[in-house]
Amino acid sequence: MNKDQVVIGVDVGTGSARAGVFNLAGEMLSTARREITLYQPQPHYAEQSSAEIWQAICDSVKQALAESGASPQSVAGIGFDATCSLVVVGHHGEPLPVNADNDTQRDIIVWMDHRATGQARRINQMGHPVLRYVGDKISPEMQTPKLLWLKENLPETFNAAWQFFDLADWLTWRASGDLVRSVCTLTCKWTWLAHEKRWDDSYFESIGLEAFPQEGYARIGQNMQPPGTACGKGVTAEAAHQLGLLPGTPVAVGMIDAHAGGIGSLGVFKSVLRNMAYVFGTSSCTMTTTEAPIFIPGVWGPYFSAMVPGMWLNEGGQSAAGAAIDRLLSLHPAAPAAKAEAKRFGKALPVYLADLLVEQVDDISKTIDLAKGIHVVPEFLGNRAPFADPDARAVIAGLDMDGSFENLLQFYVAGVCGIGYGLRQILEVQEQAGAPVDNIVISGGAGQHPFIRQLLADACGKPILSTRTTEPVLLGSAILGAVAGGIFADLPEGMAALTSIDLRYLPDDSVQEQHQRRYRSFTMLQQTAKGLEG
Repeated sequence: MNKDQVVIGVDVGTGSARAGVFNLAGEMLSTARREITLYQPQPHYAEQSSAEIWQAICDSVKQALAESGASPQSVAGIGFDATCSLVVVGHHGEPLPVNADNDTQRDIIVWMDHRATGQARRINQMGHPVLRYVGDKISPEMQTPKLLWLKENLPETFNAAWQFFDLADWLTWRASGDLVRSVCTLTCKWTWLAHEKRWDDSYFESIGLEAFPQEGYARIGQNMQPPGTACGKGVTAEAAHQLGLLPGTPVAVGMIDAHAGGIGSLGVFKSVLRNMAYVFGTSSCTMTTTEAPIFIPGVWGPYFSAMVPGMWLNEGGQSAAGAAIDRLLSLHPAAPAAKAEAKRFGKALPVYLADLLVEQVDDISKTIDLAKGIHVVPEFLGNRAPFADPDARAVIAGLDMDGSFENLLQFYVAGVCGIGYGLRQILEVQEQAGAPVDNIVISGGAGQHPFIRQLLADACGKPILSTRTTEPVLLGSAILGAVAGGIFADLPEGMAALTSIDLRYLPDDSVQEQHQRRYRSFTMLQQTAKGLEG
């Protein structure tokens, strides 16, 4: 192992593409970021451009590498992670439109797009045995409902497609030219049965996507490999020029962004068992590893080898988390002025509010007192887990005529608690099913603030841990690159070598009774909303 070597992690989230350069001690030497456009032409639709994303990645990698002081010759490998979005590619590698506008620059149906809710509902009504491995209900965020929507609504695009990629797999293809697919992406979002190493023909035939088994799955994946496996011959000459790397630089089979966060955080424990990775970004994702498959209604999985090789994964979370807080705050009359003030300090509004709250109190846990009488069920984009209900909606109770800035702070505290209570629900159903959790390791941009971490620990009743690196998702992708480059023999070895615990946030016993009462109110509002009519 050459101490001067570095590895690069690339993370494509909903709003930006980022690159991080790490040394072989797991220290981030530099990072760079570029925003990417999210097109929302109508409600429940979300689209992006693969060309824009690739350019953002190339610019980020070149900047990060230059600022790190490392040379292209020192790069031992590069890894990619991305949102579980669907990319459609034509026979000449060209982008194909996923919209009625025939705009080929919008060739990605983003993970959060819910246009295929009707297709998901029809698939679920069929009750195929494959659904047992997605918590009994497939989500419109997954790829087979989206593919069915394309077939039924844009048959020209569906028929003209040469390849349908999960975004992480598109990135590794764009970098290396290899059509390999990740066990992570296909198992979690495409119904690949990794424990049996097969697609289920009858599933695709029964839901109306019989073309895929007829084609031998040539358009969605024939070669599936674990994350961290080396792709082809490494970076192609064309991609090397665009990325500022050497041709042949090892490229790792990638993974979903949240799962990269799991790789970059769970290595802090000697065992991944009974420990949850919690990625709190635009959405939230929970990942729990078990030795044997555990079936939890409403929680995705169990997925074999989707994150840690040889282990089973259960995945939950919420479709809107950081985005739910943004949406909640935007509804308050004091938000515009507060947002302008936050901008003056160069901060996002939630960070500005969290900073103020930390300054105002000696004990973060006591901020729960501010939320008295205000309750938020922040399900603006449905309930991903444990109810797998895309039709669920947010509930806000306890509003009065107060439009002050102080009331905005109360609103914010109640919203963060609502996120924590949603996490608590997932923890409870997992424990009932036999997948208990002792610790939660947090990552993601929305979860970096100490105020958020402490309030979540109090709300869910479990210790929240942070890692030494501030960017565990980027580190997770870098670990993939290190394995592909032969620095480590496998992912567990890389995880153990490059991750470590930073801080622990323990639930405050003095506020647990308050949170228990508020949690009962949360579940009551949630259930009441389901019964509303008209």
